[in-house]
Formats: sequence, C-alpha cells, structure tokens
Amino acid sequence: MEIFQAQHVEKKYGNFTALSDINISVPEGSIYGLLGPNGAGKTTLIRIINQIFAPDKGEIYFKGRKMKPEDIQDIGYLPEERGLYKKMKVGEQALYLARLKGLSKADARKKLDYWFDKFEIKSWWNKKVESLSKGMAQKLQFIITVMHNPTLLIFDEPFSGFDPINASMLRDEILELRNNGATIIFSTHNMSSVEELCDHITLINQSKSILEGEVHEIKKRFRSGVFEVSFNGDYTKIQDSLNSRFNVLDHKMIRDENFVRVKMLQGNQDNELLSLIIPHAHLISFNEVFPSMNEIFIKVVETSNQEQL
Repeated sequence: MEIFQAQHVEKKYGNFTALSDINISVPEGSIYGLLGPNGAGKTTLIRIINQIFAPDKGEIYFKGRKMKPEDIQDIGYLPEERGLYKKMKVGEQALYLARLKGLSKADARKKLDYWFDKFEIKSWWNKKVESLSKGMAQKLQFIITVMHNPTLLIFDEPFSGFDPINASMLRDEILELRNNGATIIFSTHNMSSVEELCDHITLINQSKSILEGEVHEIKKRFRSGVFEVSFNGDYTKIQDSLNSRFNVLDHKMIRDENFVRVKMLQGNQDNELLSLIIPHAHLISFNEVFPSMNEIFIKVVETSNQEQL
C-alpha cells in the first residue's frame, strides 16, 4: 500500500516553474529518498506534502484518499532550517510543541522523558535553546518531530550539524522508526546515506522527475560491466591475456593478494574472465562493481541539464 502519492503535481511562482508533472508513490513502511540539486523543487514538494501551500495542478493522496487538512497531525517534519525559539527553555519548548501536536501534558511529559533518557539529554531540560550547539539543537528538534508517533516522517538533511558518532546514532533511530512501522521521506545531498537507508528514490532536476525506482534496481540499471577479482598467484601469467581481451582498469597487490578491476568489452562474459584466472591462481573473490548513487546522481543530472539546453 502507498501511504502517500503525488499525481501530476505542478507548482509555479509567477513565471517560474518549481514543479512540473511530478508523480511519486511512497510505499508504506519504506524510506523514500527525495533527491536533487539545490533549487530542483524538493522543498516545494515537501511544503505541499505538509500543506503549507497547495499545488496549482494535480492531486496528493494520503493513505489511499485525497489529503485532508487534519492529516497534518499524522505527519512529522524535520526541516533543514531549524525552527526553535532560542529564548525558551528546552523542556518548556518541547512540551509546548508536543501539545500543538495534540498530546496531553501528561502524555507529552511521558514521551519526552523517554526520548530525553534515550538521547542522554535530561540535563538539558532547563537550559535555554540558544545555549545549545547546532548538533544538540538538532537532537531536540528530532525528538519534537517524532514524539507523537506520526505515520509519515519527513526528514530534510537530518544529519546536518552532527559529528560521525551522533550521525550514526540518528541513522539507527531512523531505521528503528521504519522497522516499527513509520514511513519516511528522506531528503539529502549525502548519497552514502541514500545507499545506507533508502529503499526507493525520486531524483528531481529543474522541476522534473528524471529518475525514480528502487535503489538496488537503479544501480543495476546503470551497471557498466565492471568486475573486481582478487586472487593469489602470479599476475604476469595472465596479464597479457587480460589486456588483450578486457579493458584492465586497475591492478594492485596487497601482500600476496592481487586485486584486478576490469571492464567487459562487447561480447565478453564473466565466466570468460574466470577461465583466464582459475588455471593460474587461487580465486579469493569475484564481484561485479555497481556504480555508487553519487556517480548515478551526477551522471543523470548532467545528462538532464544537457538535454534541457
């Protein structure tokens, strides 16, 4: 089941088109990557989902029906630009925002106690927000975003301001939220996070969706016939054969282990590569090298930009 759908969504600001015929479908219980360069239209789409404003054309659906104003209570939104009141105390502000999400004071305090314990930040309760570092303020805003157990969570650059340890902690929390039934729309420029977290992605560029699908299927779609083989043995016995029949991209030796990366030429088969190595060496590993999401992102955006010139 799709928890959220956008169908043929368009949005303009005067003569500027922010979104053009956008279609996305977010499966329930998934982490969905919303990707694109700065100014591509991601923030506009996120604001439409949050009902900050409406699309000029198209429809948006939540849980299989047209989205209603009251559905905003079932959405948690962590914006890239943080929105905390700097002069308020941490606990006071967290309670206030929890009440805005419909929690009673008792329920809000109970949930905040749980999250403050989990993040080891109980000592912050009476500190003013302005005294927090960027990463500490980010932790607080994350808690405020998730504490009312929304069905749909939207995280816009959630790791901004975090050191590697806290970023790893937050990744674990996001995965736990997904495993406990939440659906997450995840917007980021960090493609390594996309590979770690996302099940599906849509890539928007210059207001249009230019790539969408499951992450592992997209990586297969952009495979380039590159393989990496590691083995023990004398590389010189197979070097000439490899060079004549494959495009050898790299060879290196670490201790007694050879690592060779080759690109298949037209008509090559992977078993042909193995047949050259196995008679002369002890095979350790044989893997196809898929392009990274970062490489795919750059390639697709550059191609799209050239086509729109």
